[in-house]
Amino acid sequence: MLSKIFKSLASLRLTVVCLALALVLVFGGTIAQVHLGLYEVQARYFRSWLVLWDLPGSKMGIPIFPGGWLIGGVLLINLVASHITRFQFSRKKLGIWLAHLGLIILLSGQFLTEACQVESLMRVEVGETKTYSEDSRKLELVVIDTTNPDRDDVVSIPADNLANSKEIRHPQLPFALRVKGYLPNALPTRGGGAQPGALKSSQGIGQQIQFAPTAVTAAMESENSPAALIEIVGDKGSIGDWVVSPWLTKMSSLGRLTEWLGSDASILATPQAFACNSHNYRIEMRPTRYYKPYTLKLIEFRHDLYPGTDIPKNFSSRVHLEDPTMGESRDVLIYMNNPLRYRGDTYYQSSFEPGDRVSILQVVRNPASATPYLACILITTGLLIQFMMHLFTFARKNSAVAAVPVADARLARPASNFDQKEKRL
Repeated sequence: MLSKIFKSLASLRLTVVCLALALVLVFGGTIAQVHLGLYEVQARYFRSWLVLWDLPGSKMGIPIFPGGWLIGGVLLINLVASHITRFQFSRKKLGIWLAHLGLIILLSGQFLTEACQVESLMRVEVGETKTYSEDSRKLELVVIDTTNPDRDDVVSIPADNLANSKEIRHPQLPFALRVKGYLPNALPTRGGGAQPGALKSSQGIGQQIQFAPTAVTAAMESENSPAALIEIVGDKGSIGDWVVSPWLTKMSSLGRLTEWLGSDASILATPQAFACNSHNYRIEMRPTRYYKPYTLKLIEFRHDLYPGTDIPKNFSSRVHLEDPTMGESRDVLIYMNNPLRYRGDTYYQSSFEPGDRVSILQVVRNPASATPYLACILITTGLLIQFMMHLFTFARKNSAVAAVPVADARLARPASNFDQKEKRL
C-alpha cells in the first residue's frame, strides 16, 4: 500500500497536473487582482492552501481550488519522490543530483520566504532616532499603560480581530474591550449631523470627529483606513467608548490634527486616554510595529538631481547605527543597490517626503534570503558537471575513431552498395 502511494507521488502525471493547476491559478489570480488588489490576491490565491469562495451574505468560504502553497508543496514532494525512485546515486549522476538538490532548496526557500518574510517601512526625519519599523498593511489596536513615567507597557491586538469579535479580553488588562462598531474603510468628517452607519464616541476625539463608511478600495496606490468604536468595560461597569482609527494616529504623529480640527482643537486637551484601577491608559489603532534591539538616527538625506533637470540622480540616507549590546556605533550610507544589512534586517532606500527632511526606508527580514543564491549555485554547478561529462565522453569517442587506420576503419564499417558492386567487378 505504501509503495503504491510513494509511486503515485513520484508519477510524472502528477507533475504535469500540478504545473497545469499552477498555470490556472496564476491566470485566475491575475484576473481577480482587478477587483481584489495585489495584496489580497497574494493572500487568498498564492499564500494559502486552498482558494475559498465567499458565500454572499455570509462569512463562510467554500474551497474551490488548490492554493499556491498546496500546489508548491505537492510539487516539492513529487520532485523528492521521483528523484529517490528514478535516480541512483553514482559519479556519473552527480550533476543531476546537484541540479535537483538546487531545485528542492529553491522551492523550500520560496515557501519559507512566503511564510516568514516580514516587510515594513521606517519613516525617520533628519535628527530623529527610531527603534521600530511599521507595516502599513497590518494594523493593531494598542492599549498603552502610561502610569510608569520611565516606560510604556503596551498590549497589542491585531486589528483583524475587531471585525469578528464582540468582546476582547486580555490577561494583562483589568477591563474588557467591547467592539460596538467596526468599519473596514471609513472617512473622517468634522461636525454636522450624524450620518447613517457612522461611528461617533462619547469620549475622546470621537466627540468632534465621526467616521462614515466608504467603499473598500483595492487599488495599489491607496490604502483602506478602518475605524472602530471601542467601549471600555471595567469591574464597575462602562468607563466610556472611544473611536480609534489609523487616520487619527497618522494625523497626530504628523502634527496636523490640530490644523484639521480648526476651532474644535480644544478636544485635544482630553485625548484618547482613561483611567482604571489607579492606572492611566491610552488607546489607539496604528500600523503594526516591529521593535529593534538597536537604534537608527538619520543624520542626512540627499536627493540629488542631474544639473539643469528634474531627473533624480541619487537618493541616499546617512544614518548612525547604535547597538550597545553588540558594541556597534558607526555611520552607514544607504543608497540605491547599497542596503544596510544588520542582525537579520535589510534596509533599502525606498522613498522620501517633499522637503527632503524625511527618508523612508524599507525594512526586510527574510530568514531564507540566502536560499535562492545557494540554489542557483547548485543548479549551475550540476548542469556544468553534467555537460562536461557528456563533452568528455563525446571527445573520447571521436579521438578513438580518429586513431583507427583508414584501411581498418573501412574494413570495420558495413559494406556499402558501392563496395558490393566493386567486389563483383
